[in-house]
Amino acid sequence: MKENKTFLSCVYKAFKSFGQFLPILLGIVFLMGLFKAYFSKRLISSIFTGNLIKDTFLGALIGSISTGNPITSYIIAGELQRQGISFFAITSFIVAWVTVGVIQLPAEASFLGKKFAIIRNGLSFIFSILVSIATVLTLLLIR
Repeated sequence: MKENKTFLSCVYKAFKSFGQFLPILLGIVFLMGLFKAYFSKRLISSIFTGNLIKDTFLGALIGSISTGNPITSYIIAGELQRQGISFFAITSFIVAWVTVGVIQLPAEASFLGKKFAIIRNGLSFIFSILVSIATVLTLLLIR
């Protein structure tokens, strides 16, 4: 009987917590939709100029702002490749798209702490550039 009461208490607390965080989660979804509407594939392809350093940095920056999930990133990467965007830019964009979350930063800061959220996102941004360079150079060595 006591176990049943404890279980129900836990379920109640979980639903209560979810209800408190629901407005934040809905805000994130809304902002992600707005950013995806403003950063279309055509706009992204017009920004990249062919300069590998600039394109890699811009790819990571745009990916950090637009934020998405891994499944859609493969579709976007294919479209960017067909438009002649460099692999450095595409890879940094995709890695930042999945790992860095500027849009989710306020929610992440409220859940995990401001310092942690800023450090995690900053390191993820830097590593998106480094991973991009390492990945493309590895592919060039394999070929």
